[in-house]
Amino acid sequence: MAKKVVTFGEIMLRLAPEGYYRFVQATSYGATYGGGEANVAISLANYGMDASFVTKLPAHEIGQAGVNSLRQFGVDTSKIVRGGDRVGIYYLEKGASQRPSKVIYDRAGSAIATATTDDFNWDEIFEGADWFHFTGITPALGDNVAAICLEACKAAKEKGITVSCDLNYRNKLWSKEKAGQVMGELCKYVDVCISNEEDANDVFGIKSEGTEVTAGELNKAGYKEVAQKLTERFGFKKVAITLRTSISANDNRWAAMLYENGESYFSKEYLMHIVDRVGGGDSFGGGLIYACLNDYAPQDTIEFAVAASCLKHSIEGDFNQVSVSEVQKLAGGDASGRVQR
Repeated sequence: MAKKVVTFGEIMLRLAPEGYYRFVQATSYGATYGGGEANVAISLANYGMDASFVTKLPAHEIGQAGVNSLRQFGVDTSKIVRGGDRVGIYYLEKGASQRPSKVIYDRAGSAIATATTDDFNWDEIFEGADWFHFTGITPALGDNVAAICLEACKAAKEKGITVSCDLNYRNKLWSKEKAGQVMGELCKYVDVCISNEEDANDVFGIKSEGTEVTAGELNKAGYKEVAQKLTERFGFKKVAITLRTSISANDNRWAAMLYENGESYFSKEYLMHIVDRVGGGDSFGGGLIYACLNDYAPQDTIEFAVAASCLKHSIEGDFNQVSVSEVQKLAGGDASGRVQR
């Protein structure tokens, strides 16, 4: 029987100009859906897991379209609460070469941002669940949503459910001080922490010496130190840190480290030519959760998560639409991209 994972957060309508058009050039926008925890749920559903996504969406057609976008991949939407007036929107302008991608949020007053703790019955939601996942984006939506996250974490802990969190700091949503305060409380309940070099520093002031993100310099000893400090502070069972070296908007080097029981495991590094990088971190989280729930060895776990994420960078939209066998093939060393026939 497939393990059950519950994720909680906001799914948004994504509006993006065609190809590499800038906002100021655009005469039309493609409409798709996406959001951190929804992306993770879809990854897991594609891997054959029992994945449930929890949020609050309006009862109107735009809210229903968001629900349908999850359903088509087999994500359980039965615990989504209906109500509120609007679906959050984000606009995406894809970067190219030395021009970075740009995101503009229009999410104030969205259904989930105005939700209350009364909207969610976590005892019912967590029935039969093995794992709960959320990101630092969700509590950033407001004190009310942070309170919902805290209730969820406490309920998960009471039921012996593993809790994972991707720190995912967004400076357009809250300050570093506020993030540190709120996430510091939530992380007391977290077993598996997912981060990158910048998140750990922005949220908790924990940084690795000798690494400069914009210069593309990576210091492996420094990352181990960051994971060690995070573990010491919160008692995490595992810390996964993604290592991205940006050569340009189109080309990145991509790897990660898993820290567990005082040992660090580094994945192989991929040179990626990017089609769409939004959702890259979420696809890493989905791969990590899948590997953990299937009892992969630590080295195999980090290889699977990084390979899953590497493949996502080649796919349009937020969602990682790949299978376990495709990920395993890449993780096993076949990175040729040759035609399969």
